[in-house]
Amino acid sequence: MVTLKLKKDPTASPRPRSEPRGPLRGVAAPRKQVTLAEAQAERAARSAQNRRPAPEAAPRGEPPPRRAVRQDGLPNTRRDPPRDAPRHDGPPRDAAQRGPAPPRRPPQTARADARPPRERPPQRPARGEPPPRTEPPPRRDAAGRGASPPRREPPRPTSAAVREGDRLSKYMTARGMASRREADDWIAAGWVRVDGKLAVLGQRIGPDARIDIDARARTEQAQRVTILLNKPVGYVSGQAEDGYEPAVVLVRPENRWPEDRGISFHAGHLRHLAPAGRLDIDSLGLLVLTQDGRIAKALIGEDSRVEKEYLVRVRRIEPGPVPPQDIARLEHGLELDDKPLKPAKVSWANEDQLRFVLREGRKRQIRRMCELVGLEVLGLKRVRIGSVVLGKLPPGQWRYLRSDESFI
Repeated sequence: MVTLKLKKDPTASPRPRSEPRGPLRGVAAPRKQVTLAEAQAERAARSAQNRRPAPEAAPRGEPPPRRAVRQDGLPNTRRDPPRDAPRHDGPPRDAAQRGPAPPRRPPQTARADARPPRERPPQRPARGEPPPRTEPPPRRDAAGRGASPPRREPPRPTSAAVREGDRLSKYMTARGMASRREADDWIAAGWVRVDGKLAVLGQRIGPDARIDIDARARTEQAQRVTILLNKPVGYVSGQAEDGYEPAVVLVRPENRWPEDRGISFHAGHLRHLAPAGRLDIDSLGLLVLTQDGRIAKALIGEDSRVEKEYLVRVRRIEPGPVPPQDIARLEHGLELDDKPLKPAKVSWANEDQLRFVLREGRKRQIRRMCELVGLEVLGLKRVRIGSVVLGKLPPGQWRYLRSDESFI
């Protein structure tokens, strides 16, 4: 093992201790210590160098210049090209090479589907002033379209027979509110008011009186029934006479038409059941028995215009065919009890049967009309009243008037 011993240079002067030692190889020079005030001053100087002056306002129609500083206050690292630099890579072109300028776009108008501006809430009126009157918003249907305005009901026509000082029940009947019997029952029950005051039986009013009816009366009226009966020969329409039974005795559960559905039979349906129109003992067909006075008035009232259709089997008293002028006389031109008859419609249903359509119902009217022209009635059957037909209802059976049926 060999040991080397280095000798110091005797001519080298020793280094004073106050002189700093030089940097060692491979070790960085120590960083100069900077105070807080110097660091803040250096940072402010660096920020002032990076900050650019505010750009001038661009003329109208030109885009504003790009911002050099971001919104957070830091310098923008993206380098913007100078303002005078061309925006294309090729050489600059003059106006001839550039071509005509594109047309300016017209100012945009409000779109149809744009949301309307929000309206400011109305200001509250001053103390002591009445609030402004506002109109209700228009109604809209399920599709969003504006609905039609509410339909106003026309005033109810008053009968010419109603005069100043007539009875309240007569006035209600003329207006079509109820029958005379119903009106008296409602007044007795306390369901009718005249000009806000409770009405009494026998009260007389004027044509301009305001009549209010309790909802219980309408409910009771809606529960009243109407029965359609195919009356056979041998029954009278109304009260029993000459030993013949009234047709209402046929209204029993066992005589109900099996195909009739909907309403359940109740013994109360037989109370106040009256015929609305008559058929004589020798006639058959559709007979209406009802508890509703409005239906009775519509069918047999003086102003009734409901049609009644009959099939009449006839035979000429004198030999030979029936002349056409006799059919024309049946339609118009005959009188009964010194009163002219309303026009009728008469036509042949087959070779020995006529079809009558009348708008009135006098006692034994069709039989007496045929006698005036030399015809004998062998059979008569009523098959229709208004829009309600007899149909397949067998003789001696009955059914209820359905809610979708109406005589008018």
